[in-house]
Amino acid sequence: MARQPVFYIPHGGGPCFFMDWTPPDTWNALAAWLRALPGSLPEPPTALLVISAHWEERDFTLATTPDPGLLFDYYGFPPHTYELQWPAPPAPHLFPHVRQLLAGAGIPLGEDPERDFDHGVFVPLLLPWPRAAIPTLQISMRHDLDPAAHIALGRALAPLRDEGVLLVGSGMSYHNMRAFRRADNQPLPDSDVFDAWLTATVTDADPRRRDHALARWQAAPAARDAHPREDHLLPLMVVAGAADADVGERVFACRAMGATIAAHRFG
Repeated sequence: MARQPVFYIPHGGGPCFFMDWTPPDTWNALAAWLRALPGSLPEPPTALLVISAHWEERDFTLATTPDPGLLFDYYGFPPHTYELQWPAPPAPHLFPHVRQLLAGAGIPLGEDPERDFDHGVFVPLLLPWPRAAIPTLQISMRHDLDPAAHIALGRALAPLRDEGVLLVGSGMSYHNMRAFRRADNQPLPDSDVFDAWLTATVTDADPRRRDHALARWQAAPAARDAHPREDHLLPLMVVAGAADADVGERVFACRAMGATIAAHRFG
């Protein structure tokens, strides 16, 4: 079985890929890249494991819902965006293994038997896997948003890659909502400054130096301008932890709503 890479992807704004936007091509490039993602993999994944910016708990928490639905956790969008469907099957065969991996790393794990897929999962994954046929698993972030803890979570989950599981961190490399509203689609220079640092850090050939820098991301130029709250950046920490010695690559970038946003791949 081929070892799967790991991805940190931007999931856009709300249900952005399934509605009209201004300008109308705002999310087209990202949508096209997401649709092409399966073709970049060594083979179809046996399962998807997603860490979304839109789920936080006191401890890392595994969703064990027997028949997960969709959690429409966005507001004020057109009615048809609340009728989207993505009935991906759960991955109960992985539950014991995930428990074992985190226990072996000394990481407490909660479980939620009622959690549905939030829009950080179904909105971006509807594009590459519209048939929703791949078993999908979701793990929460930890509410304290400690970067080192999230890197450790990824490191504990890394063996799943050798079993065909594709790990996806779903967030946004730039996520300053106030700046988005002010920009009116004009360029946001802070996003370029932070993106340059993030690209240099992710592509560092020394994984220890990379993880050290990511754990101290607040010292980066324009860090708090790019992420007033780091919920949309922390999925990258999990992915970087799961990358092990793999060097990262900036595999996609575009400008949307004035900001430079990017996706990164390891392996």
